[in-house]
Order: sequence, then structure tokens, then C-alpha cells
Amino acid sequence: MTDHDGGDGDGHGDSGDHAERHSGREAFSHDPLGHARVRGGMTVAELVEQYGHAGIGAQSVHEAADVLAEMMGSEDCTLFLSLAGAMVPTGMRRVVADLIRDGYVDALVTTGANLTHDAIEAIGGKHHHGETHQEGKSLREHDEQLRDEEVDRIYNVYLPQEHFAHFESHLRAEVFQPLAERDGAVSIADLCAELGRANAAVNERDDVEEDPGVAAAAYEHDVPIYCPAVQDSVLGLQAWMYSQTSGLTLDALADMTPLTDLAFEAEEAGCLLVGGGVPKNFTLQTMLVTPRAYDYAVQITMDSEATGGLSGATLEEARSWGKLEKDARNASVYGDATVFLPLLLAAARERVEV
Repeated sequence: MTDHDGGDGDGHGDSGDHAERHSGREAFSHDPLGHARVRGGMTVAELVEQYGHAGIGAQSVHEAADVLAEMMGSEDCTLFLSLAGAMVPTGMRRVVADLIRDGYVDALVTTGANLTHDAIEAIGGKHHHGETHQEGKSLREHDEQLRDEEVDRIYNVYLPQEHFAHFESHLRAEVFQPLAERDGAVSIADLCAELGRANAAVNERDDVEEDPGVAAAAYEHDVPIYCPAVQDSVLGLQAWMYSQTSGLTLDALADMTPLTDLAFEAEEAGCLLVGGGVPKNFTLQTMLVTPRAYDYAVQITMDSEATGGLSGATLEEARSWGKLEKDARNASVYGDATVFLPLLLAAARERVEV
């Protein structure tokens, strides 16, 4: 038997001999794992700092917060925010609007769906807590009942359909008509700006209790909104319907020049990618037509890289395309963005705003 307590025998007890015997290791780095400590009253930044002692997802969150704080704290960094998924209807609307108002976002790339739900709340509609199923009913029966009651379901969030009717009236009276009166086609960014202006105006006029929202914040602070797949939404559907009987025409390519110019002129560039889809690709591909690439990148996703789709593609893969600089700081968090976006922003903002 080996004497594991002694320093003799085969030498396993001698730390010097042990280190010397394994001195040829190249992949291994001596960086012992610590153990996170949690106490009452600690701040979000303090909690995320403790995550740095741990491994797996906790370490990823710590790294992402560190990259995000450096990106947000740099006066020379132009920050592109990509927002996909059901972030607005699930309660992240104020988080994003405040980020824009506080000067952290230089361009927002998002979906027509997020802009639709943002406008609905700006003009007085509300999303509601719901259920994915009801006791005693099958999943199908539950959704059939919701359809009969004219309520739309987004996982565990409900939205009465009458809010869409109000939204459509808002678009026709406040948004589309001024755009249709312009000469020639308008860009999608112009549509988003007009939507933000109208949302803010109606919100104030009607004394709506809810915040005027994301598009209004972007309009008021001259932050462009790019919505490359606007047709894939109620907003886009209504724009198409209105165009059939009016002079409204959207130019899908008109946004490419100002977006590319923004990236081209940036001293440093960073992107915060929330979810995947078209907004993520549109944000990343901008760098393919500039002589530079992103210096910082943080993504939050639940998609797998193994499918080959862009939504789950790693930021390391993006580096191979020239979308990230070779020495770019990047980090990925795999999980629900409604959980991790507020957490990361709270931790980063606490560091930057001290």
C-alpha cells in the first residue's frame, strides 16, 4: 500500500516532485476553483462577482458581465443592441427603454413583433399573466378556449385581441398617414422612428399609466431602430395592407447605408445579442462590409450550435467570418434572456455607474 500521508515511498506526497513531474502540461492551467458565497443584502454586482469563483454557467455569467461592463463603460465604443424573441411582451420593455434613455445604445436591431407589443403598451394596452395549461383540460382544450375568448397566448402571457384592433387604428391614424404623404419610399428605420414619435405623443396625450416604451425612447434620443424582417409581424402586415390603398412604400435596402456607416465610423464596436434570428445576423453581418469587426460581443441564447443555425452559433464561429476581431472580448450565456438580461445589465451598470 502507498502511504498517502508521508513524504517517502513513491513520492506522491511530495508537492515539489508532483509539480515537477507534471511540468510538461500545456493545456492545463493552475487556477483552482473557488466557492461562491451568498449573503443577505448583497448587490447584483457582488453576486455576479461571486459567480467568478465557480464554474459552468456561473463562470459564463461572470465573464459576460465583465465584457458587458467594459463595453458599456468605454466612451469610444459604439454599442449595437440586437433584440429578438418575446422580450417586450414578457416584461423586459422597461429594461430596454431605460438602457436607451441612459445613453448606452447607439443602434437597436429588433423584430416587428417586439415593436408591435411595445406600441400596444404605449397606447394603453396591457399584457397579462397567464397559464400554459389549465387543470382538468388538455393543452389543446386550453388554447381552444382562449381562441373562443379572443385571447392570444405567448407561453404564460395573455394578450386580449382587442388590443390589436386598437394598435391597428393607431398605426393608420398616427403612423402610416404621415409616412404616406412623403415623396417616394421610406426606410424601415423611418417607419420605426415615426412609430416612436406617435407612441410618445399618444402616451402623453391620453395620460397612459404605462411608460411610452422602447420605440419612443429611441425616437427621443436619436437612436435608430432597424427592423430587417418587419414584414414578419402585425406591424409589417398592417403596413402592407395600408400600402394597398395609399402611397406608402417601404424600401427594405435603405437602412443598409446608415447602419453600415455607423459601424464604419466607430472607433470601437460592441454588440449585445439577445436571442438569435434575423436581428442577430443583421447585427453581425454589418461588419462584413467594413474594414473592421466587433471589439466586444456578448450573447444570450438558448439555441444549440450543433444545428448549424445562426441563432445558436457561437461568437467564436462569428470570429471565423470576420464579424469579431481576432482579439475581441466575447462571452456567451446560455439560458432564458428574461432572467439573464436584467441580471447582466444590473451587474454591468453597477460597475459602470459607481
